[in-house]
Amino acid sequence: MSQVKSSKENKRTVAVWTIAGVGAALLALMGTLLLGAVAQTPLGQGLGQALNALFGTDGTHATWFVTRSAGIIAYLLLWFSTAWGLGVSSKILDQVLHRAFTFDFHEFISLLSIGFLILHIVVLTGDQFMPYNVAQILIPFISPYRPVWVGVGVIAFWLILLVSITFYIRSRITMKTFRVIHYLSFISYIAAAAHSVFSGTDTPLPMTQLMYAGTFLVIVFLTAYWLLTMRKAKALPPQQPAKRPVTPQPQPRNPYRPSQPTVGTAQAGSGAKSPKRDK
Repeated sequence: MSQVKSSKENKRTVAVWTIAGVGAALLALMGTLLLGAVAQTPLGQGLGQALNALFGTDGTHATWFVTRSAGIIAYLLLWFSTAWGLGVSSKILDQVLHRAFTFDFHEFISLLSIGFLILHIVVLTGDQFMPYNVAQILIPFISPYRPVWVGVGVIAFWLILLVSITFYIRSRITMKTFRVIHYLSFISYIAAAAHSVFSGTDTPLPMTQLMYAGTFLVIVFLTAYWLLTMRKAKALPPQQPAKRPVTPQPQPRNPYRPSQPTVGTAQAGSGAKSPKRDK
């Protein structure tokens, strides 16, 4: 009874977290669209003037600083999530951390990267130097600034969102489908790296180039190690289940054939003569 109860509680918890995760993703997307639409209206302009009076956000560099910092943090979080996922798949972390913790932490990093990506995108709608509308943010290759590489970044955002949603629908899809969708995280990381290198304004800086090169080499090393472990696992012969030792079963006793001789049989076998009755 306790196992059945715990199983029902686990299914209920998974369902609650699935609904909460999908709802949070949809709310974040709807919030992005709403903020982008409001920023183009007189109400949005009035709110912008109020923020300007409070925080002095009328500088042309204010939104640029925020979107640059949010984009770099989002890239580092995405890199960390990809590296952590490779560590989980290759079982590098199993000797140090519990596997349940590594899965939960991987999910947390992915969601955190999406949060900074949304900040990176939303701030562009309020940029005074080169403002973006909602279509230019959500549809690839129509950006006024470097449309190819900004479009690659938009594709990376949608792929990251798709991979993160699978955490909450894992119980409703097969493990093979879950893994195939998770392989898209490689494409999303490469696309995000290309977007950062070829459309980022900080790329000419030596420290930024060193950061991109170092993080990319870490992913290359972990990917090679993961492929090597998969190759070794496939080369090993399939393990057969161990056979249980066969214990001899006691034979049932036949009531008509006693295992021990009776008293009369013992006497007959010993050659003892039965007493004769006197006539």
